[in-house]
Amino acid sequence: MHDAVIENTQSYESLLDWLTRSLHWWLALIPLTLFGVFASLLPQAANGRSLILDYAWVPSLNVNFTLRFDGLGLFMALIVSGIGALVILYAGNYLKGEAQINRFYSFITFLMLAMLLLVLSDNIFLLFVAWELTSISSFFLIGFHHREEKSQKAALQALLVTGTGGLAMMAGLILLTQVVGSANISEMVLLADGLLQHDLYVPILVLILLGAFTKSAQFPFHFWLPNAMAGPTPVSTYLHSATMVTAGVYLLARLNPILSGTAVWFYALTISGGITALLGAWLSWQKTDLKGILAYSTISAL
Repeated sequence: MHDAVIENTQSYESLLDWLTRSLHWWLALIPLTLFGVFASLLPQAANGRSLILDYAWVPSLNVNFTLRFDGLGLFMALIVSGIGALVILYAGNYLKGEAQINRFYSFITFLMLAMLLLVLSDNIFLLFVAWELTSISSFFLIGFHHREEKSQKAALQALLVTGTGGLAMMAGLILLTQVVGSANISEMVLLADGLLQHDLYVPILVLILLGAFTKSAQFPFHFWLPNAMAGPTPVSTYLHSATMVTAGVYLLARLNPILSGTAVWFYALTISGGITALLGAWLSWQKTDLKGILAYSTISAL
């Protein structure tokens, strides 16, 4: 009887160990399946037809859970899910033997789903919720080695910079919805006549740009991204290539039909983007470690 119990326990432990070692293969099926779903919607988007899923989330505040599968959203969703699958597979071998690898899988999946929600959101407040979820999940990923002081400081710095920018962006989005009269981006495009001449246009633009610049590590907020390399390499790979830092670029692309067309828009993006491109290239050229080179070259490319 005792030997049978020991044998069953060993069998259970062996099965559990096998599941842990092969978990990355099973988890990769989630983004791969999503990638296939998004790819199947491309012909519809190419013909100018957008699939919209709408659910009344908080009707009293005019906040709907609205997802819009158009060309831009699907393009970003394919990047997030496709690279997400590769990163999960890569992390399974890179972090092999890591005691807290399951915690890593939880955080990286959380970040992926938050980013997908961000790029597919049509409601501006739902987009903001997803925006903050990416900041929170990236905080846990950058500080994955939480016992190391370097990781702690890098995670906190990233959260403070992007979180502060997110609060500024929230104020700008609230003002935008008040002026335009809708919280849905697709409707804003149609109702934005007169926004560029409105007295609140400049404050709205400045607040939204603060959120975008901090998220995408644009000058003068470029300093946090190289420090975020304190996280494990799979985190740096995903954080810098497909998620979070691309969110600011995506936001400006999404709001381009609504906010662009003024000198303030042109010079703000040109000056900040130009300085960032040159500064990032210069700093990456001076680095000798691969992570530093990738960090500053990513800033320059963004």
